[in-house]
Amino acid sequence: MYLSVRRMGVLGLAGVALLLAQDWKTATTLPAVDLTGMAASKVATALRLLRDYDCTCGCGMKVAECRVKDPGCAYSKGISAALVGALKSGKKDSEALAAARASKFGTAPAPPKLLGDPIAISIAGSPSTGPQNAPVTLVEWSDFQCPYCYKGAAQLSAVLKAFPTQVKLVFREYPLESHSQAALAAAAAIAAHKQGKFWPLHDAMFAHRQDLSKEAITAMAAKAGLDMKRFQADWPAKETLNTVLHDIQDGDKAGVEGTPTVFINGQHYNGSLELEPMRAVIEAELKKTGKK
Repeated sequence: MYLSVRRMGVLGLAGVALLLAQDWKTATTLPAVDLTGMAASKVATALRLLRDYDCTCGCGMKVAECRVKDPGCAYSKGISAALVGALKSGKKDSEALAAARASKFGTAPAPPKLLGDPIAISIAGSPSTGPQNAPVTLVEWSDFQCPYCYKGAAQLSAVLKAFPTQVKLVFREYPLESHSQAALAAAAAIAAHKQGKFWPLHDAMFAHRQDLSKEAITAMAAKAGLDMKRFQADWPAKETLNTVLHDIQDGDKAGVEGTPTVFINGQHYNGSLELEPMRAVIEAELKKTGKK
């Protein structure tokens, strides 16, 4: 499942407020939902309706939950605006729900093609695992604090084990705006890559993604065997931060909107990262190259 959240707009190690700390079931406000000027009873009605309304983006969450956990989602935002706007204009509950359903966000988006059109993606200098001359290259844009990326990391590991000589995985950074420690972790990963230790720190940070504070990452880096003096110097260095920013910019150019996003031989992959769905696509790619 993809987490459609806007990427980190300004790369800062301090991060931003952690929106996921909000409890969507009891929150009295929701991100980007304008409840101003409404009577308390109307606010309570709006929140109740948004807690019961299924988001149409395909996330499987209620609208209120999606607003808290995925504040960049255009669907939960649009549904909220239509519903709240109707209530503000004096509409009844049923009429407000009808207005939300009738909005352009009231129905699920058409499913994208399984594979997009191929585009050129630069991977020079990025961390990779698998044979360098593999006929199939997976490029993943990811966020160390993203729960979907954590799940995706295990799924892609299974894919690599299934195709040990035929698939290479390249990792690109895409820290999300809603994850306060994601930029810090992304920079740490690049600093570790400078010492050839990207993957040990990658695994450690995903395993301990609930705490990616500076202190926690420092301990992980030491345990991974990094030269800590060099790591501490490289971590906040301008070159490191520019590398993360470059990854984000490349992701934006490629059409990345959330994490994890995977490209297969330059084609945006819109399917499940589970082994069997991936196997079918990879085998088709291998057939194209004549190396099945």
